[in-house]
Amino acid sequence: MHQSLSLDELTVPGFARVEVVETSPSTNTDLVSAVRADPAAWPAPSALIAEHQTAGRGRAGRSWAMPARTGLTVSVLLRPQVPAGTLGWLPLLAGLAVVRTVSDGGVTAAVKWPNDVLLPAVDTVAGLGLYRKVAGILAEVVPGGSDPDAPLAVVLGIGLNVSQSADELPVPTATSLALAGYPRPDRTDVLVRMLGEVHAVVRRWEQAAGDAAAAGLLDEYTAVSATLGTQVRVELAGGAGVLEGEAVALDASGALVVRVESGEERAVTAGDVWHLR
Repeated sequence: MHQSLSLDELTVPGFARVEVVETSPSTNTDLVSAVRADPAAWPAPSALIAEHQTAGRGRAGRSWAMPARTGLTVSVLLRPQVPAGTLGWLPLLAGLAVVRTVSDGGVTAAVKWPNDVLLPAVDTVAGLGLYRKVAGILAEVVPGGSDPDAPLAVVLGIGLNVSQSADELPVPTATSLALAGYPRPDRTDVLVRMLGEVHAVVRRWEQAAGDAAAAGLLDEYTAVSATLGTQVRVELAGGAGVLEGEAVALDASGALVVRVESGEERAVTAGDVWHLR
């Protein structure tokens, strides 16, 4: 029997509001709607968590599913005090926060640009190599807003597999903290620490005015990246073609810089990345 979140332990330093609901089609969709309806009710940062998400969304319209109480489906409302051109860093920073959370439990995690967190595996799969996906991230700007001077509201969704067994995973390229040998796969504990890490990295980013390099976050991200330094194939967003080369860097906006065979370097802002080796 999978355990419910312990509501009396959900005091998260730095968070103005943390709400847990039994079910939600999509915590991102619900939180975006709630913020649009009553912005003052959701100060930044706030979080909405569902014990069971029934129609979760991943990037590019994909689904994200897990059995009830086996993982964490969390959406965080942020109003980042940074230049709009740096907002592409948000999913990357969320990935770094998840890595920091998981690493506290003794598991070596890595980030895959732009929105996945990976754990080591004993055999290879296409596109991931010796890794399996344990978390996915989706950042969405809240549309509307009557005050043009107000900070942009962004909902950051994180889906993290915690206690699933192998037969509870949706695809063979996924894993969970429990399957990876995480010593304490307690969802409440993981949630509180993960929200704390998100708050910490976003605050550092804001204090550096959105400059991830100046904040030291670029170096920290690079150190745990499974993508940088590898040969990749990028299926560009919107059917804009395919790019192959070496993933060499991230630029100031969080875009992935790929060096193609000719030596030209191309910045990719959105797309599906396959690790070739």
